[in-house]
Amino acid sequence: MKTRRRSNAMPEVNLVPMMDVVMTILTFFIIVSMTLTNGKTVKDVSLPSAQQGASQDVPDSMVVGLNRQGQTIIDDQPVGEAQMAEKVVDYLKKNPKGSVVIKADKSLTYEKVIKAIGVLRDIGGDRVSLAVE
Repeated sequence: MKTRRRSNAMPEVNLVPMMDVVMTILTFFIIVSMTLTNGKTVKDVSLPSAQQGASQDVPDSMVVGLNRQGQTIIDDQPVGEAQMAEKVVDYLKKNPKGSVVIKADKSLTYEKVIKAIGVLRDIGGDRVSLAVE
């Protein structure tokens, strides 16, 4: 009579089918979440239609430039810090909804840009922004 030899090898678990099921479920939930977040709608609400939208009077922004040398430029003219502050204050008084945009040269150091932003924020509060390309 022949006896069977015992195998010391551990049984292997095939993970590929389980991974297929997990990926399918993950794909399903991703697709469902994308479709639910794209079009937020409210049931049983009919919105009114408009013939023409109302135009908003938003003034042009004042542009303050900083060139490579660190000079402040307004209306294509180099100005000092006091003149810049004066022009910005005048602009903001004339345009209560206006904003100031800083266009700084990309080779300018952060220190000079942050200093200009600080000065303009002291004058214009939260109506100061930095332009980027």
